[in-house]
Amino acid sequence: MRLVLASTSRYRRELLARLGQPFESASPGVDETPGVDESPEALALRLARAKAAAVAATLAEPALVIGSDQCLAVDGRIVGKPGTIEAACAQLAAASGRLVRFHTAVAVHRTTDGKESTHVDATDVVFRTLDSDTIRRYVERERPLDCAGSFKSEGLGIALFERIDTSDPTALIGLPLIATARMLRTLGLDPLH
Repeated sequence: MRLVLASTSRYRRELLARLGQPFESASPGVDETPGVDESPEALALRLARAKAAAVAATLAEPALVIGSDQCLAVDGRIVGKPGTIEAACAQLAAASGRLVRFHTAVAVHRTTDGKESTHVDATDVVFRTLDSDTIRRYVERERPLDCAGSFKSEGLGIALFERIDTSDPTALIGLPLIATARMLRTLGLDPLH
């Protein structure tokens, strides 16, 4: 059975490659606009499901399709990707000395029968107190403009934190592999076989 990642994210591709299974990537082309009063957790799950379903609908051969999405919440408010250096600095300044929560959802869709498995991981990140010079140096060095929250925990961004509380460290990067491997096994693809 084919394995397809419904994402063009290099971070998610690198994570899925850890499971040692050949896979393809496809762009899901899903509108990621939050719904009115949609919670960060609900948004992440809705988008993960929509991405997997959109790619699954384009496939003629049997496949397992993985969709994933991540939302950052600060005080319950959704924070997106910064896009600019100024926005990245502002996001990090707002997170300085605070706890922020990441909701990372994954959905695995089996095309042969439409069966789906989903999971949402919550990861709490406590930032150390950051001054404006530290923030600016970090953003200029790592350029985390395509990352919600304006940091890369798999890189230098780890130095911005006091603590990470999670059940799956890969979730913070963008794809919770523990849950993904479990769902793949449930749907017929064991990465260890």
